[in-house]
Amino acid sequence: MSLRDRVSSAFRGRYGSDPKWIVRAPGRVNLIGEHTDYNDGFVFPMAIDRAAWIALRPRDDGRVVATSLDFDETREFDLATLGKKDTDGWIEYLKGTAWALRDAGHSLRGFDAMVAGDVPLGAGLSSSASIEMATARAFAVVSGLEWKPAPMALLGQKAENKWVGVNCGIMDQLISAAGVEDKALLIDCRSLETQAVPLPKGTVVVVLDTATRRGLVDSAYNERRAQCEAAAKLFGVKALRDVSSAQLAARAQELDPTTLKRARHVVTEDERTLAAAEAMRRDDAGRLGRLMNESHESLRHDFEVTNDGLDTMVDEARKAPGCFGARMTGAGFGGCAVALVARDQSKAFVGQVESGYRKATSLDPKVYVCRATNGAEVVASSKTN
Repeated sequence: MSLRDRVSSAFRGRYGSDPKWIVRAPGRVNLIGEHTDYNDGFVFPMAIDRAAWIALRPRDDGRVVATSLDFDETREFDLATLGKKDTDGWIEYLKGTAWALRDAGHSLRGFDAMVAGDVPLGAGLSSSASIEMATARAFAVVSGLEWKPAPMALLGQKAENKWVGVNCGIMDQLISAAGVEDKALLIDCRSLETQAVPLPKGTVVVVLDTATRRGLVDSAYNERRAQCEAAAKLFGVKALRDVSSAQLAARAQELDPTTLKRARHVVTEDERTLAAAEAMRRDDAGRLGRLMNESHESLRHDFEVTNDGLDTMVDEARKAPGCFGARMTGAGFGGCAVALVARDQSKAFVGQVESGYRKATSLDPKVYVCRATNGAEVVASSKTN
C-alpha cells in the first residue's frame, strides 16, 4: 500500500470519515552547493520521491488535532494560544509552522490530521522541511490562503530557526515548496530566484545513507557560520557570496588558517554550483560528476564536515559501476551521500556499494534510487466534509 493510501486509510480509522484533502511535501537531496545557502550563495537541490503526507479535514474550533502514523500518538494545540515552544517532538514542526504563519498575519483554520512520512529522519534529506511545508500546504488549503512557494518557504525557515531552534538556511524549505518534477532547482539564496534544470539524459540520482547520524542543533554548525561571517566582514561584504576566488587568494594572509579554509570552501563551492548548472544544460554528466567529486574533497578538507562513514561511502560509490561522481550531502558529520549514476548500471551500482560499504564499516546502509518530484502540493480533495 502506498503511503498516500496508508495515510488516507488511517485517517478514516481515526476520525471516522474520509479526509477532505491530502497534501504532500517532499524531502530533498542537494546535488551540489553545500553550506552556501546561509552565505547568500547558490545551491542545486532536487525534491525527491520521499515526502511528508497529511490527510486532513477542517475544524471550526481553532484547534489542530494531529495523529502521527509513524509515532503512533495524537497531539493537539490551540491556534489562539500559540506561545513559545515548550516541548519537543514531531508536533513542534506543526506548531512552529502555525506560529510563523499567524505571525505573518495569516488567519488560520484548525483541522484534524493524519501525518506520515518516509523521508529518513536525521539523514540530511530534510525531513523537517518536508513536514513544515506539508503543514503550510495544509493550512493554505484549509484556510483559503494563496500558495506562493517562496514566501511560504521563508515562513517554514522562520519556524525552523525561531521555534525548532535550528539555524538553517532557506534551501530545504524552498526546494520542498517549489520542486519541479524531473528537474533539479538552481536556487539563488539571496534573491530566491530559481531555475529548473533537467538531469543529464540517461542518469539517475542515488542517495546513499551511511547509517550514521548527527543532530543539527549543535555547536559545529554554528561555529562554521560564525567563521564564514568573520571572513565576509574582513572583505566588507554582506556574505561570502560576494567574494571571488581571486579576491580570496589576494587577501588570504589576512585570515587565520581555519577561517581561510572555511571561506575557500564556500567561495569555490559557489563557483562549482554555477558550473554544475551549466554542465547540466549541456547534458554533460561527466563534468557534473567531476564537480561533485571536487565538492566532497572541499567539504572534507576545507570545511571539515565529513566523517569516516561519509568518506567511505563516497569512496565505495566512486569505485562502483556507472558512477560519474559522488559527494556528501546535507550538513555533514553523518547522514547521506549522493551519487550521479548511469541509469542502465544503477542496479549493479547499488549492489556493489551496499556490499562494499557493509564490508568496510560493518554498518547496514540504505540506498535509494531517487526521482525528482514536484514540491508541496494538494494531491487529493473531496467535495464532502
